[in-house]
Amino acid sequence: MARHRMQLTDEQPVRRVEPDPRWKDLRRGDRVSVRTRPGYETGGLIDAVTDDHTVVWVDLDGGRGRTLLHCSDGVEIFLSPS
Repeated sequence: MARHRMQLTDEQPVRRVEPDPRWKDLRRGDRVSVRTRPGYETGGLIDAVTDDHTVVWVDLDGGRGRTLLHCSDGVEIFLSPS
């Protein structure tokens, strides 16, 4: 039987993250624009937001599914004009 030992190479403590101030305005049902990096943007509807606004579920337009976004992912979310 092979024995594997996990070595923790990252001994850094977990840091608390703060979402972008715009994320605090997001509510379920809001139409948003999601920018993953310059030049890559898509629309969708907010499906769920955690109480601390660090995690957002977005149903992407065009049948591309539902995606989970965390505030530390480097993703920008903007409310779309109604």
